[in-house]
Amino acid sequence: MLDEEVLIVQLKDPQTREASYRTLISTHKERLYWHIRKIVLNHEDTDDILQNTFIKVFKHIDTFKGDSKLYSWMYRIATNESLSFLNKKAKQMKTDLSDLQEQRVQNLKADVYFDGDEIQLKLQEAIISLPQKQQLVFNMRYFDDMKYEEISDILDTSVGALKASYHHARKKIELQLMNKE
Repeated sequence: MLDEEVLIVQLKDPQTREASYRTLISTHKERLYWHIRKIVLNHEDTDDILQNTFIKVFKHIDTFKGDSKLYSWMYRIATNESLSFLNKKAKQMKTDLSDLQEQRVQNLKADVYFDGDEIQLKLQEAIISLPQKQQLVFNMRYFDDMKYEEISDILDTSVGALKASYHHARKKIELQLMNKE
């Protein structure tokens, strides 16, 4: 894989920008797709948000300061795009975010791209019942196996607060799954 610092320089150089951008997309597309998908739970919406994320990365790469890793910066953009999308969708439907997410979990049953079984569906229902920040922290830690320091860069939250959020999320999910059996 291309060194991140070299890739950033190439992304900022008009001569190498396009080719480097293709490399960036091929390197991070799948990982960002699944991060977004865990937030919005819908394939078509995920594709749209992923495309918007890469457009923003392309447009704003010159403002990237390098204070965090490039993928952390892109995760932050993808997370913000996903949350903005959900909030906008809830507003359009004149409902609150929790009702929208509950409806989206129910739609997973009919989603041809969801190949999960009943247990995975129950897990998604439990995750959706969490406050938004706990959902994000749980998904990044449990599914993406990210370190707290990485999540801290993405969500701009202290490691201690993230550990507490993850602990509370895990306990709530365990309790909810035990109650559904």
